[in-house]
Amino acid sequence: MNSSRAFVRLAPWAFTVALFLIWEIVCRAFKIPEFFLPPPTAVFKATYDYWPAIVRNSWITLEATMIGFLLAVGFGLLLGLVIGWSRTIYAGLYPLMIGFNAIPKVAVVPILVLWFGIGFIPAVLTAFLISFFPIVVNVATGLATIEPELEDVLKALGASKLDIMRKVGIPRSLPYFFGSLKVAITLAFVGTVVSESVASNNGIGNLMLQAQAQFNVPLIFAGLLALAVLGIVMYWVMAVLEQRMTGWAQRSGFAQN
Repeated sequence: MNSSRAFVRLAPWAFTVALFLIWEIVCRAFKIPEFFLPPPTAVFKATYDYWPAIVRNSWITLEATMIGFLLAVGFGLLLGLVIGWSRTIYAGLYPLMIGFNAIPKVAVVPILVLWFGIGFIPAVLTAFLISFFPIVVNVATGLATIEPELEDVLKALGASKLDIMRKVGIPRSLPYFFGSLKVAITLAFVGTVVSESVASNNGIGNLMLQAQAQFNVPLIFAGLLALAVLGIVMYWVMAVLEQRMTGWAQRSGFAQN
């Protein structure tokens, strides 16, 4: 059992190292030009050479992403509770939410630039707009899927609608909510980088855009690597938070395999 858990913990590192090795071998074996696909060694060298710029822009991207994500959590949780409160509201607002989510957020960035100018605020708002939908949907789904039989029993026992939501609906939706945070945080990074690539003078998105203009492909991949690291770290934070808050709802069978 202990050896099995050790293998599971080492698996991400082993697969990552294997990926980079295969990538390096393919680039060397087929003599792929660096301007087309740089090998990992070139990417790591670019990361080292441009480390101060990568760190500075990574912090800017992380700050914008986290602010937008926190806004999405607050707004998404509130709107999810409102939509899940009533089946009528759910039926009325859900199509509007789907239609809004179907709009490519890159098409919204120019409008945000007209309203707020180029810079930090459009990045925050784009991260917010792209990440709040999964939270709303999951919270509303958790509330709206309460069994009608259970509601009837609780009402027969004298429970009000507020009591049902507070004591049954909200606890029931917690696994949905914390699970949606893992999806939302990765989408928030996507929104931030899209905005930075279009309407910002800072951030990883802008750094990659400048590298593209200079045909500095290793630096572009170094920016992608920085985004991957940030995304993995924040996803892990959300996963730990989910485990701490909703561990009671997780099936034990998966952990044993």
